[in-house]
Amino acid sequence: MRAKRAAGAAAVAALLAAVSLAGCGHAGPPPAPTPAGATAPATSPPSAAPTTPPSTERLLRVTRSGGFAGRTRTLLVNGDGSWTLLGEQDKELRTGRLDAARLEDLRTALRAADFPHLPRTTAADPPVYDGFRYSFVHGGSEVSADETALPPALSRVLEALPGFDAA
Repeated sequence: MRAKRAAGAAAVAALLAAVSLAGCGHAGPPPAPTPAGATAPATSPPSAAPTTPPSTERLLRVTRSGGFAGRTRTLLVNGDGSWTLLGEQDKELRTGRLDAARLEDLRTALRAADFPHLPRTTAADPPVYDGFRYSFVHGGSEVSADETALPPALSRVLEALPGFDAA
């Protein structure tokens, strides 16, 4: 009986070793050596990931939070002027499209705001406890400000946007 167990254990161990070693090798024959003075064939670079068309790239994300009810709303604006207003848990509340003139007003306000040089955070002094706080994300920069302490450039951005109300 012991002999059968020993033989079975040895067979299992040999099988496990064979399976383990099979994963250590590489598939296929080794590459052929390159003759002296010759160069290896060029390989094509991996293709670049598809880029988002400029018309649907995110132009701006503005989140408004706080207020008496403590609600959070996020407005997403794409490069083509299409926008989506999201509520709690990213529930879509409404959508639309800025007309050409309003989209140009928004683009002008965004350029004038010069996001990389705005303060990252601006707070009201004294604090307004039931006031709104806005967070803007544009061109790789994020800035936030209390409503009563918004820099004038950010106020112009807000003026070019649709409202944050659900209806």
